Amino acid sequence: MITEVSQSMNKRYSMLFSVTAVAVLAATLFGSTYTNSQVVGSTLAASSHDNMSQTNDIGGLKLVMPQAYAAVDCDNIEPGRNVVSFDLYARSVDLPVLGGKTYKAQTFSGQVPGPTLRVTQGDVVKMTLTVPADEMTPHGNDMHAAQMHPGSGMDAAQIGTSKTYCYVAQVPGTFKYHCSGVNIAAMDQHVLSGMYGMTIVDPIKGYKPLIVEKTKLNDNGDVVIDKQRYSADALEFQLQYAQLYLNDEGGYDQAKMFRHETTYTVVNGMSFGYVPNAGHNKLIKGDENKNIFVVQPWNSPDLKQYQSQLLFVETGQHVRFFIENQANEPVFWHVVGEIIDRVYQGSVLQSKGTETYLIGGSQGAIVDMVFDDPGAYAAVNHDYAAIFTGAATIIVAGDPFGLNEQLGTDAKSYAELLGNPSDAVPPTGKNSIAHPKLNLHGLYTDERADEIKSELGL
Repeated sequence: MITEVSQSMNKRYSMLFSVTAVAVLAATLFGSTYTNSQVVGSTLAASSHDNMSQTNDIGGLKLVMPQAYAAVDCDNIEPGRNVVSFDLYARSVDLPVLGGKTYKAQTFSGQVPGPTLRVTQGDVVKMTLTVPADEMTPHGNDMHAAQMHPGSGMDAAQIGTSKTYCYVAQVPGTFKYHCSGVNIAAMDQHVLSGMYGMTIVDPIKGYKPLIVEKTKLNDNGDVVIDKQRYSADALEFQLQYAQLYLNDEGGYDQAKMFRHETTYTVVNGMSFGYVPNAGHNKLIKGDENKNIFVVQPWNSPDLKQYQSQLLFVETGQHVRFFIENQANEPVFWHVVGEIIDRVYQGSVLQSKGTETYLIGGSQGAIVDMVFDDPGAYAAVNHDYAAIFTGAATIIVAGDPFGLNEQLGTDAKSYAELLGNPSDAVPPTGKNSIAHPKLNLHGLYTDERADEIKSELGL
């Protein structure tokens, strides 16, 4: 699999990253790596089995905390609460990054990010983490979504064992879950190597209709407020932002993390994973080798689940984005050419009609938007270093390229014709509009990709 990825990656990659982009990447690729002496205090080298064993022997840090959280006994759950099982397994694998290279990833269930959990406020989540016998280090799980017993949630599952605990999803919103390392030790490495995911907790009563204030001329020719109401039902996407800090061998480089020297910025695990591919080139320019976008490193269909895809929406449609900042750097979330109509965090309205919204580390937001006009829009982390290292996601609204006329169709969006990427589509919840068509896409192992393909009926 990795050999195919390496051979098939766009050969024009080096040319695409000219001038500023090259400068950004060059600055990140030549930092020093951390030493073994740093392992004791915090982390370990991804490529070293000996260091993994060291950390296991050390035992990490045991949290001593007051019982301030609501402990949930899995064997004595309150009658009447809905119980949702969420099973994960730990897996360390090599996964592709830009330029045909790979990095030493640590994953939940063979994918980065891990599977998205979606529940309703008040549900009890019964989470089981399995660490296979061939995994080189224990792993834990820290669920940010709600109240849980701190001791049961932070202790690592040892190699060849499983660990189960339960918690109540008390508060609506988007929340991070991540590996807690080996009893906190090496947490930074495990998380920044890919062991993170998202929990979506839907409000009990569902989401609220979207009210967008526009202006219009009344019958007297006066400018007045025009409140446009959209149903609470929305077409939904999930976007999870993180950074990779890598040494030349593709292992985690803690020294670069300390200096905030990002090698790649990833959205749902991939840099520039949501840009046009060769198929889009063919449809729009008539030539698969004529790129539409300045950076298209995942062009080839030979890349299978790694081939880049676009997000497609209808014009005038309520679109809901579940956004989670999984790593270190702030996310200045902005859509070039559009305005953010509404932002919620938890159940609290935070902003309306804003251009950019700041999402801090381990923080999420629910963003509602309506794309009024046909066009191609770029959702970015409006930090230029983040953009040049991968945080650009292209959203195509309506039919800006005239494909309906070309193909003899009347699709409201290209999703009906080409499909949306599977990893950007969250599980169905309250007020979800079904996506008309899906494409297999994501930072998945081949085995995990086959499972998802089967689940989607592709």
